[in-house]
Amino acid sequence: MKYLPNGAQMKEADGYTIQKLFTPSLTLMERAAVACADWIKKNRQDITHICVVCGSGNNGGDGFAIARMFAKEGRRVTAVMAGNPEHLTEEAAYQKRLFEETDGILCDDFPENEYSIIIDALFGIGLSREITGKYSEIIKKMNACPGYKVAVDIPSGVSSDTGKVLGAAFRADATITFQAGKAGLLFEPGKSCAGKLITADIGISEHTFKKDLKVAYMPEQCDYRKLLPERKPDSNKGTYGKVLMISGSKGMSGAAYLNALGAYRAGAGLVRIYTAEENRVILQEQLPEAVITTYELFDERELLKLLNWADTVCIGSGLGMSEKSRKILRTVIENAEVPCVIDADGLNLIAENKKYKNVLREKRIILTPHMKEFSRLTGRSVEEIQSSRGDILRTFTKETGVTCILKDARTLILSGNNRICINPSGCAAMAKAGSGDVLAGIVTGFLAQGVKEEDAAVLGVYLHGRAGEYAARVRGRYSILAREIADNLGVVIEELEDETA
Repeated sequence: MKYLPNGAQMKEADGYTIQKLFTPSLTLMERAAVACADWIKKNRQDITHICVVCGSGNNGGDGFAIARMFAKEGRRVTAVMAGNPEHLTEEAAYQKRLFEETDGILCDDFPENEYSIIIDALFGIGLSREITGKYSEIIKKMNACPGYKVAVDIPSGVSSDTGKVLGAAFRADATITFQAGKAGLLFEPGKSCAGKLITADIGISEHTFKKDLKVAYMPEQCDYRKLLPERKPDSNKGTYGKVLMISGSKGMSGAAYLNALGAYRAGAGLVRIYTAEENRVILQEQLPEAVITTYELFDERELLKLLNWADTVCIGSGLGMSEKSRKILRTVIENAEVPCVIDADGLNLIAENKKYKNVLREKRIILTPHMKEFSRLTGRSVEEIQSSRGDILRTFTKETGVTCILKDARTLILSGNNRICINPSGCAAMAKAGSGDVLAGIVTGFLAQGVKEEDAAVLGVYLHGRAGEYAARVRGRYSILAREIADNLGVVIEELEDETA
């Protein structure tokens, strides 16, 4: 897996490498500069006039080292000392002196000119305040200037924790980040500011990442492959689990259909849909593979029998917010002994009845909120969550004991006190009604096959996103339907198996 630290966590790893492993800071700086210069030379033909904008911190030191390397090769190089020279770190001051010994040009403001490449080394991962005044104007000039734009470690002005733009931000065509991708480079608008992301290994130890469970991670292909449940030659539908889908109030048969379709496409053996009587005919026509059990009035004894039959339960998609829906959800939460996925209206009912949250800890529960639903569950605004999503999610799962899939353009998965998983897959084409219903079904389908809750969430979210990407390539970014995500699930599962075989 790949670690995805924030700025403070990266600084701790940097300090451990310098102090405990006795790797000099200047050595790391030279390695970083070499990595940047080498990538630029390999990937850009035109390096006739290079401008490197440097701050007074160690990010600026990286920039002066890059400028010096190009200048020694006889390139036309302009370095800008944009930071306060009196505040230069020891390493940055040393690199600035080395650059001054070359034929490169040193300025104290950004000279508007025609550059083939503009390299941003103004602020690094430690930035936590808004950029204003002179620095903001320099970044605006850099962005407006023609030429290919490269950021060193992180685009100046992007929060390494959240991806938020702190007043103004450099908009790079490529960002060369060191040792590990930073969490803020994966969330918008930081992701867009970074452009193409390249991670360069410069020898910083990952020891502190391994010890600190607050450092997020992103699985690699081999990790996902290990999570796939085995398909045995000698098996039957009972081998792959019985799913109870409690979804679809009157007029909401589509949610139940998409839930069940997602579970079947994920490999579940048998799906029973428990839904409003009005949905019976259309569901039997849409998905004859599913068993349909319906209700008009709430019958607790019948529901308890179904809960005893099931290997896993999914509840909430299109369920509605009626008193009948509340009774159904309460019965499931209080009596289910198998893993449960709670989605959509199920989440909203929990948010309205806070006492339900106290019962969740005793169960094996996966919640699938999008940002607005998570806001209702936590009582925090969407803006607060976006500014501190990791901390708020960690507090919530610790309090409730659930596995939570926090859906967004970049989805987070967390189980209890474990490490946050940041999902890499998915695209804007998936922003369609029913996409979340399919996801809930996919995750439930993997649970039915015996996959553990956290693993089912991580695998289900990833494959859901990959299937959406595949559907978008076929149908276009504007035109995919939620059911096409489910229909392409088999293709991406096969690809995953083939890639890592």
